[in-house]
Amino acid sequence: MQNTLAIATIVVVGLLVGVEFAVAAFVNPIISRLPNDGGLAARSDGARLLGRVMPFWYIGSVLLSVCWAAMARGGAGAGLIVTAAALLVLSVLMSIALLVPINSRVAQWSRDTVPADWREQIGRWDRFHYLRVGVIIAAFVLLVTGMA
Repeated sequence: MQNTLAIATIVVVGLLVGVEFAVAAFVNPIISRLPNDGGLAARSDGARLLGRVMPFWYIGSVLLSVCWAAMARGGAGAGLIVTAAALLVLSVLMSIALLVPINSRVAQWSRDTVPADWREQIGRWDRFHYLRVGVIIAAFVLLVTGMA
Protein backbone atom coordinates (compact mmCIF):
# COMPACT_ATOMS: atom_id res chain seq x y z
CA MET A 1 0.00 0.00 0.00
CA GLN A 2 2.79 2.41 0.90
CA ASN A 3 4.56 1.75 -2.41
CA THR A 4 1.37 2.47 -4.34
CA LEU A 5 0.89 5.71 -2.42
CA ALA A 6 4.54 6.64 -2.99
CA ILE A 7 4.26 6.05 -6.74
CA ALA A 8 0.98 7.98 -6.98
CA THR A 9 2.48 10.87 -5.02
CA ILE A 10 5.60 10.99 -7.17
CA VAL A 11 3.57 10.89 -10.38
CA VAL A 12 1.14 13.62 -9.28
CA VAL A 13 3.90 15.88 -7.94
CA GLY A 14 6.11 15.14 -10.94
CA LEU A 15 3.37 16.17 -13.35
CA LEU A 16 2.76 19.31 -11.29
CA VAL A 17 6.45 20.17 -11.50
CA GLY A 18 6.42 19.55 -15.24
CA VAL A 19 3.46 21.81 -15.87
CA GLU A 20 4.68 24.60 -13.62
CA PHE A 21 8.22 24.42 -15.03
CA ALA A 22 6.84 24.53 -18.58
CA VAL A 23 4.77 27.61 -17.73
CA ALA A 24 7.80 29.35 -16.21
CA ALA A 25 10.43 28.34 -18.75
CA PHE A 26 8.49 28.19 -22.01
CA VAL A 27 4.84 29.23 -22.09
CA ASN A 28 5.01 32.62 -20.37
CA PRO A 29 8.21 33.74 -22.12
CA ILE A 30 6.71 32.79 -25.49
CA ILE A 31 3.41 34.58 -24.95
CA SER A 32 5.21 37.61 -23.52
CA ARG A 33 6.95 38.03 -26.88
CA LEU A 34 3.72 38.10 -28.88
CA PRO A 35 3.27 41.36 -30.79
CA ASN A 36 0.72 44.03 -29.89
CA ASP A 37 0.34 42.79 -26.32
CA GLY A 38 -1.09 39.51 -27.62
CA GLY A 39 0.24 37.81 -24.54
CA LEU A 40 -2.16 39.79 -22.39
CA ALA A 41 -5.20 37.84 -23.60
CA ALA A 42 -3.29 34.55 -23.27
CA ARG A 43 -2.23 35.39 -19.72
CA SER A 44 -5.76 36.36 -18.76
CA ASP A 45 -7.24 33.19 -20.24
CA GLY A 46 -4.52 31.07 -18.64
CA ALA A 47 -5.15 32.72 -15.28
CA ARG A 48 -8.84 31.79 -15.49
CA LEU A 49 -8.28 28.20 -16.60
CA LEU A 50 -5.33 27.34 -14.38
CA GLY A 51 -6.86 29.29 -11.50
CA ARG A 52 -9.66 26.72 -11.47
CA VAL A 53 -7.50 23.60 -11.90
CA MET A 54 -4.28 24.19 -10.00
CA PRO A 55 -5.72 24.52 -6.46
CA PHE A 56 -6.96 20.92 -6.65
CA TRP A 57 -3.61 19.73 -7.99
CA TYR A 58 -1.62 21.52 -5.29
CA ILE A 59 -3.91 20.40 -2.47
CA GLY A 60 -3.95 16.86 -3.86
CA SER A 61 -0.15 16.85 -3.90
CA VAL A 62 -0.05 18.00 -0.30
CA LEU A 63 -2.60 15.41 0.83
CA LEU A 64 -0.81 12.57 -0.95
CA SER A 65 2.56 13.58 0.49
CA VAL A 66 1.17 13.98 4.01
CA CYS A 67 -0.47 10.54 3.83
CA TRP A 68 2.76 9.02 2.57
CA ALA A 69 4.72 10.77 5.32
CA ALA A 70 2.33 9.37 7.93
CA MET A 71 2.68 5.85 6.54
CA ALA A 72 6.47 6.11 6.28
CA ARG A 73 6.92 7.37 9.84
CA GLY A 74 9.94 5.79 11.45
CA GLY A 75 11.10 4.15 8.22
CA ALA A 76 13.92 4.84 5.84
CA GLY A 77 13.44 8.10 3.98
CA ALA A 78 10.70 9.34 6.29
CA GLY A 79 12.52 12.58 7.03
CA LEU A 80 12.86 13.32 3.32
CA ILE A 81 9.17 12.67 2.73
CA VAL A 82 8.14 14.86 5.67
CA THR A 83 10.40 17.65 4.41
CA ALA A 84 8.92 17.30 0.92
CA ALA A 85 5.40 17.50 2.36
CA ALA A 86 6.39 20.64 4.27
CA LEU A 87 7.76 22.20 1.07
CA LEU A 88 4.51 21.41 -0.73
CA VAL A 89 2.59 23.08 2.10
CA LEU A 90 4.92 26.07 1.70
CA SER A 91 4.14 26.15 -2.04
CA VAL A 92 0.41 26.31 -1.26
CA LEU A 93 0.95 29.11 1.26
CA MET A 94 3.10 30.98 -1.28
CA SER A 95 0.37 30.55 -3.86
CA ILE A 96 -2.34 31.90 -1.58
CA ALA A 97 -0.30 34.80 -0.22
CA LEU A 98 1.71 35.86 -3.28
CA LEU A 99 0.42 34.46 -6.57
CA VAL A 100 -3.36 34.11 -6.25
CA PRO A 101 -4.00 37.83 -5.59
CA ILE A 102 -2.15 38.76 -8.79
CA ASN A 103 -3.66 35.87 -10.73
CA SER A 104 -7.17 36.90 -9.69
CA ARG A 105 -6.60 40.38 -11.09
CA VAL A 106 -5.06 39.07 -14.31
CA ALA A 107 -8.03 36.75 -14.86
CA GLN A 108 -10.33 39.78 -15.02
CA TRP A 109 -8.26 41.82 -17.46
CA SER A 110 -9.26 42.61 -21.01
CA ARG A 111 -7.78 45.11 -23.44
CA ASP A 112 -10.29 47.66 -22.13
CA THR A 113 -9.70 47.03 -18.42
CA VAL A 114 -5.97 46.36 -18.22
CA PRO A 115 -4.19 48.59 -15.67
CA ALA A 116 -1.27 50.76 -16.68
CA ASP A 117 1.14 48.69 -14.57
CA TRP A 118 0.08 45.32 -15.97
CA ARG A 119 3.59 44.42 -17.13
CA GLU A 120 4.98 45.04 -13.64
CA GLN A 121 2.25 42.88 -12.10
CA ILE A 122 2.97 40.08 -14.57
CA GLY A 123 6.70 40.40 -13.83
CA ARG A 124 6.02 40.14 -10.09
CA TRP A 125 3.87 37.05 -10.65
CA ASP A 126 6.63 35.49 -12.77
CA ARG A 127 9.27 36.09 -10.09
CA PHE A 128 7.09 34.53 -7.38
CA HIS A 129 6.28 31.66 -9.73
CA TYR A 130 10.01 30.96 -10.35
CA LEU A 131 10.49 30.74 -6.59
CA ARG A 132 7.48 28.43 -6.20
CA VAL A 133 8.77 26.20 -9.02
CA GLY A 134 12.08 25.90 -7.16
CA VAL A 135 10.22 24.86 -4.01
CA ILE A 136 8.15 22.18 -5.75
CA ILE A 137 11.20 20.87 -7.64
CA ALA A 138 12.98 20.48 -4.30
CA ALA A 139 9.93 18.67 -2.90
CA PHE A 140 9.85 16.36 -5.92
CA VAL A 141 13.54 15.50 -5.60
CA LEU A 142 13.06 14.74 -1.90
CA LEU A 143 10.06 12.50 -2.63
CA VAL A 144 11.97 10.54 -5.26
CA THR A 145 14.98 10.25 -2.95
CA GLY A 146 12.74 9.25 -0.04
CA MET A 147 11.35 6.33 -2.00
CA ALA A 148 14.76 4.90 -2.78
